[in-house]
Amino acid sequence: MTSWLDLPADHPFGINTLPYGVFSPTGGERRVGVRIGDRVLDAGAVAAIGREKVGVGEGPDLAAVWQTPSLNAFLSLGHEAWRTARAWLTEILTDEVHREAVEPHLHDLAEVTLHLPIQVADYVDFYASEQHATNLGKVMRPGEAPLKPNWKHLPVGYHGRAGTVVVSGTDIVRPTGQRKAPADEAPTFGPSSRLDIETELGFVVGGATPMGTRVTVDDAPDHLFGVTLFNDWSARDIQGWEQVPLGPNLGKSFGSSAGAWVVPMAALEAARVALPVQDPEPLPYLRGADGPGRGIDLRLEVRLNETVISRPPYNLIYWSPEQMVAHMTVNGASLRDGDLFASGTISGENADERGSLIEMTVNATEPITLSDGSTRGFLEDGDTVTITGWAPGPDGTRIGLGEVTGTIKPAR
Repeated sequence: MTSWLDLPADHPFGINTLPYGVFSPTGGERRVGVRIGDRVLDAGAVAAIGREKVGVGEGPDLAAVWQTPSLNAFLSLGHEAWRTARAWLTEILTDEVHREAVEPHLHDLAEVTLHLPIQVADYVDFYASEQHATNLGKVMRPGEAPLKPNWKHLPVGYHGRAGTVVVSGTDIVRPTGQRKAPADEAPTFGPSSRLDIETELGFVVGGATPMGTRVTVDDAPDHLFGVTLFNDWSARDIQGWEQVPLGPNLGKSFGSSAGAWVVPMAALEAARVALPVQDPEPLPYLRGADGPGRGIDLRLEVRLNETVISRPPYNLIYWSPEQMVAHMTVNGASLRDGDLFASGTISGENADERGSLIEMTVNATEPITLSDGSTRGFLEDGDTVTITGWAPGPDGTRIGLGEVTGTIKPAR
């Protein structure tokens, strides 16, 4: 397909991508936008023009849900409405007959402000990369088996803090808390000296479910709206002291960065791939009648300041997003419109494919060298981390994921 916007064939935000976000024009209110090329379509304004002008079919009032300051109202409409809306957006951006009505509602990307695309309802962070879990186990628990006995039986995860998920570009203040090195007799209090990144993929959920019900692996696609790049910043010294025996809390809750664009799962269909072999075979609720779900062939790149430090591949992730949804709800936990869950750190099998500094530098014992000659074990104040990514699309095209970026500010 081609758009009447006459985009380059290799543009990562061509007609096959069409991600959703929330933007505000200069002096305007926040509303839902759809990225096409380097422009943002005011989706609600176009939908409000009238059915006879832009071809809005029968169904929910898209103009109303798109003229709101988050995607949550749209997420509540469910899978069929998402499918219909994407088909309509594709039509109005490819058929020249709609150009006159639609073009006035396109804004240059450089002239708008982007906001967090969802009001995060609940946030869960998983631990779904076997390579990352193995690397971290070796660092954190030397002399023990890297993977705990439960890891290959269920998608391990923890509940994060929804209120500190921020949009890409938001500064991250270095957290302060308790930390205790192995040689210390007692804990001390102060700014984290082992501030890290976690290269992740976030999944946005819609189609709320009642408490006490389950979502199966087979039904999970009806609730998986889309993906966004994600960085779950981590204070490893605070985390290491607090997490035994209950798990991460303050070492994670100070800030998590999400991309401004949510790429629909429908845009990633050509990038879906088979999962790695799961051995032992998961319990039936994680298998599904149609299988365990699928992985995604995503290509990510991590830059620290101006230096590319890693290219983690997502296609090796052990647990599928469908399995993560099934596990998240198997106890009767409800889904809410705007729920967000993340994959956990994405790491590959090679040294240049690790998704966190604690892995790359082996807990700061093997610092990395940046292009300016400086070295890093963990992040320093003023450092900027940017994660970008793309996926293969139909007919050799690329599906852009945009970026998630943040800069470290000194502790307060």
